[in-house]
Amino acid sequence: MANAIRCMVIDDEPLAVKLLADYIRKTPGLELVYSTTKVLEALPVLQEGQVDVLFLDIQMPELTGLQLIKVIGKECKVVLTTAYQEYALQSYEYDVVDYLLKPVTFDRFALAVQKVRARLQESAPVTAMPYIFVKTEYRIQKIVLASVLYIEALRDYIAFHTTEGKILSLESMRRMEEVLPGQQFIRIHKSYIINRDNVDFLERGKVVIKGQYLPVGDTYKEAVQQWIKPV
Repeated sequence: MANAIRCMVIDDEPLAVKLLADYIRKTPGLELVYSTTKVLEALPVLQEGQVDVLFLDIQMPELTGLQLIKVIGKECKVVLTTAYQEYALQSYEYDVVDYLLKPVTFDRFALAVQKVRARLQESAPVTAMPYIFVKTEYRIQKIVLASVLYIEALRDYIAFHTTEGKILSLESMRRMEEVLPGQQFIRIHKSYIINRDNVDFLERGKVVIKGQYLPVGDTYKEAVQQWIKPV
């Protein structure tokens, strides 16, 4: 899977491993490279640099999650999982991307993935991506990314609202999440992806772009606030 985020799951509870592994498999743009209940077995894979994000339990018999973070250093991004809320404050001292309380719901997992994408984009070298080609009903259309105000999900299409007008495409919102540069575009609602470069302001739970008030979905609020924040 080209350019997929490579994921690992470590948890001493088999059911917890299975749940997160299933979430990873059903999420576009993610690839499960390794899952295990044995933390020491995972060390060689981590040290080879084959993992982008590690979903890691805290309380484990061989080595705790926090001890493992010290061992691997900054080999990959880490999302901690635990049934105990009291670890939350301590965990952020280790620069983790997110902290998931069990049982982990898919919505909460999806929010953590948004944060992972944003963090990986921050650390990735910036490369120019001035345009993309998308499928419309009768042609393959070039779209200059700088001209995109926002993307809207319709019943059978998605609509690119641009400075030049509206373009209907047969692509999917999930596909756009995968291919658009994360430092410039973010999904704020099940029906909207926005271009940060064209945001005018945020007001009362809505993103405003050229006079259009676009709602921010509950699932995406925290990620959006982190992505668009004052200096």
